[in-house]
Amino acid sequence: MNIGALIIGDELLSGKRQDKHMQALIRLLAARGMKLAWAEYLGDSPQRIEDALRRAFAGGDLVFSFGGIGATPDDHTRGCAARALGELLTVHPQARELIEGRFGAEAYPHRINMGAFPASASIIPNPVNQIPGFSCRDVHFVPGFPSMAWPMVEWVLDTHYRPLHSDSPDVEQGCIALQAKEGDLIGLMQEFVDRYPKLRLSSLPSFGNETIPQMHIEFGFSGQPALVAIALDEWKKALQARGYVLQDKPRAG
Repeated sequence: MNIGALIIGDELLSGKRQDKHMQALIRLLAARGMKLAWAEYLGDSPQRIEDALRRAFAGGDLVFSFGGIGATPDDHTRGCAARALGELLTVHPQARELIEGRFGAEAYPHRINMGAFPASASIIPNPVNQIPGFSCRDVHFVPGFPSMAWPMVEWVLDTHYRPLHSDSPDVEQGCIALQAKEGDLIGLMQEFVDRYPKLRLSSLPSFGNETIPQMHIEFGFSGQPALVAIALDEWKKALQARGYVLQDKPRAG
């Protein structure tokens, strides 16, 4: 099963916002030994969204759709999904319960529409504000907000697609940063620990040895091979952007 992404929003195509979803999805998949096969960016054009969703429903791929499921007039994705499936758009009973529980009387007349999904849809729990996303077949719809979207994607992958996860052995890869001090990099290390919770980050400082006479730090990432490779590439770029000279660290399987 190939895996694809539909990333929706005029603000991405105009440059007002930079997309973060594709790289995050690549990381979430790699942590499970999976790989993104394709991605498509779409503006807020109902016809284009409907056409893309019709292809997604017919194609047999596992697809994540980001954005356009809110309650404002430019949120077209829910209606487009219903038309692409030839189904009615109706408020899902469990979504109604969640939205009413969150907003009470203020759920009406507009917020309740965030629970209007194609008739065959099942919900995706939202751990941040309880307003659910939804799934139709193997196409899964999540909000455009990263803090909500990414844990919802993880829930889908771990709940419905665990047989597709890879159990390949963990590896360790890393690099050496010359003239680096741990105290100067604690913030960056914490950022990567938060970004890659499936990996282990190690830091081994040295004042110099026979192999590398100057002060340095040996960094390592261990975990699933694909995710380690992504994290290490980002780590190297982050260190180089700060002016550090790097050396490769021998790989350990």
